[in-house]
Amino acid sequence: MSKLPTKLISASCVALAAMSSSNLMADAIADAITGGKAYGDLRLRYETVDQDTDAVDEAEALTLRTMIGYTTGSVEGFSATIEVEDSRIVAGGDAYSVPPTGFNTGEYSVIADPETTELDQGFIQYKNGIVTAKFGRQVLTYDGHRFVGHVGWRQDRQTFDGLTLAVTPTKELAINYAYITQRNRIFAEAADQDSKDHFINVAYTTPVGTLVGYSYMLENDFTGNDATLDTYGASFTGSAGGDVKFLYAAEFATQTFESGSTEYDADYMMLEGGVAVSGITVKLGYEVLGSDDGMYGFGTPLATLHKFNGWADMFIVPTEPSNSPDGGLVDTYLSIGGSLAGGSWAVVYHDFSADDDSTGPDAYGDEIDLVYSKKFGIYNAGIKYSAYSADEYAVDTDKLWLWVGLSF
Repeated sequence: MSKLPTKLISASCVALAAMSSSNLMADAIADAITGGKAYGDLRLRYETVDQDTDAVDEAEALTLRTMIGYTTGSVEGFSATIEVEDSRIVAGGDAYSVPPTGFNTGEYSVIADPETTELDQGFIQYKNGIVTAKFGRQVLTYDGHRFVGHVGWRQDRQTFDGLTLAVTPTKELAINYAYITQRNRIFAEAADQDSKDHFINVAYTTPVGTLVGYSYMLENDFTGNDATLDTYGASFTGSAGGDVKFLYAAEFATQTFESGSTEYDADYMMLEGGVAVSGITVKLGYEVLGSDDGMYGFGTPLATLHKFNGWADMFIVPTEPSNSPDGGLVDTYLSIGGSLAGGSWAVVYHDFSADDDSTGPDAYGDEIDLVYSKKFGIYNAGIKYSAYSADEYAVDTDKLWLWVGLSF
């Protein structure tokens, strides 16, 4: 028998196998695309801001945030997600200001919800037993949002463009790294920032709590010069007990800002203790965002800031590199919360002052925050109120929110 037919037969078998494999892969990809999951979230919110000042009028906003997304199935560990977000003013509820976008600047108090339609997330994910990698635009949060969060309270939430890696070699150890090339802020495209940020976060869970070490190295054109904001820190959070559970947390971080010949240093500290019993949780906390001699306040510009230091958002200074008062901030707070009529409620009291190293005003004032929210299947609703009483800082400010939403 001639060798030529044998070679032809072998080559044909290889080609048929390759075609079969290619067809199987194409079918798998098609199944992943069509067999994915759609999801969505809608939130209609009414917000008012009343400040004790003649400089601007009381603000009122009625806005609808619509978020629609789709995640494909997985092929060889790969999948993809695309998500679009839209925020619209409803029924003429536009009596508010959004300075970064130029909307009604200087006319009303600020409500940070601009109208926008944008790609909220768009990434490719690879996932195996211990590694998850994402490339593209994505939501990213670490450790309760104190340094890196999605600012989901606002209608246009914060996302990041870049590469993220999450490695869990054991159930106790989690290693996270991210390289970020753009920060997509909460003011549509008006305040987006190109960056070269590196995030490292390592968490180890023990029987008595979770120990976390982190390094957030931010690089951005803050002031017209290449500037860096480097933060290094560690935290420990845990609980102990049975029917009566004791809660505890501690954190410390140090930060350096450099831009040209300018350099500032500041420290961060947080201590918190609490108890949970019979469905009621009480916490007492002490948080310090330090100051560098009244010239610079410890900054967390990528945090979900609304979650911290009072819901009135009085200590969010809209400037880079720091986003806290130059005199720093000391927040002593007491919170109590629980369940009621199928929903959840909370009351929080804050007492604010400057850091000891500040040379400016010392007494910042106090604040009381109240919230009640409830879910009804795919629907949710809530009411929230914040009252800030000024001392040597800012002005008296009351804020009220009412919202309804649904998720699927």
